[in-house]
Amino acid sequence: MIRVCISGLGKTGKEIAKAIMEQEDLKLVAAICGATSDKQGKDLGEILGTGHTGISVESSDNLEEIIFKTKPDIVVDFSTPSAALYNAKIFSKMRVNIVIGTTGFSKFALKKLFVLTRQYHNGIVYAPNITLGVNVLMLLTNLASNILNNYDFQITEVHHKHKKDAPSGTAIKIAAEIEKGLKASGSENTGSEIPITAVRAGGVVGKHEVMIIGEDDKIEISHESFSRRAFALGALRAVRFIKGKSGYFEMNDVLDLKRILMDYVEKESNTFNKRYLKYVKKTDHSLEIWA
Repeated sequence: MIRVCISGLGKTGKEIAKAIMEQEDLKLVAAICGATSDKQGKDLGEILGTGHTGISVESSDNLEEIIFKTKPDIVVDFSTPSAALYNAKIFSKMRVNIVIGTTGFSKFALKKLFVLTRQYHNGIVYAPNITLGVNVLMLLTNLASNILNNYDFQITEVHHKHKKDAPSGTAIKIAAEIEKGLKASGSENTGSEIPITAVRAGGVVGKHEVMIIGEDDKIEISHESFSRRAFALGALRAVRFIKGKSGYFEMNDVLDLKRILMDYVEKESNTFNKRYLKYVKKTDHSLEIWA
């Protein structure tokens, strides 16, 4: 049984808490809110609308006491960049692994997270791009930029009007994947910044679109989350992945999509070779009869 603590009870955090409580191999042992939140002291079930849970939501001011008392294996953090970074140091000191889905970190802050895993030998999954679908989009975009390295690339991302960081962490990661693909192809079309258009409107959960435009045609790759349940399912996979590990990881490590792609390519290659050998044998036999 994996003991889990949820830190941050916004819309996504609440969805993740619900999903954790539905799992047979996971146990939600604690819930943490901000020091000024009105959720403090309430039963988690009251906030989730699920009935009494026996888990009282506690303030982030008491992290060490909460961790010592509830002994979680993993904390799932969907709070704010400043809170997540501050909390990560305490969790790491207490040898608790962390899944961080919070977005808006600076490059320097991400380096601090990496250093924590080296200093305290715990495990951290940094996952601003936590859904399976958007990680597939990244892989496809990487492949496309490698093959279509003379095309132009444009990213558009749309989120609800309350999302503070723009562009999103996922859009920035997509741009990095495009750069990787271009560089791997040996293209000279590298170094220039990939354009990102960020839209904040209404209640859109999250949409990312990549346009790949050439002189004569255009390809569009897009992903849209219809509900925050998609984030919760990604968080569950990250929790199970990081249990018992040490080091700094991202969702591509959790999902291992590149290995899956390589396995697919190898199977297709084997299938082609079998078809080719069968064709050659048949052709040779036909020639013998003709002779």
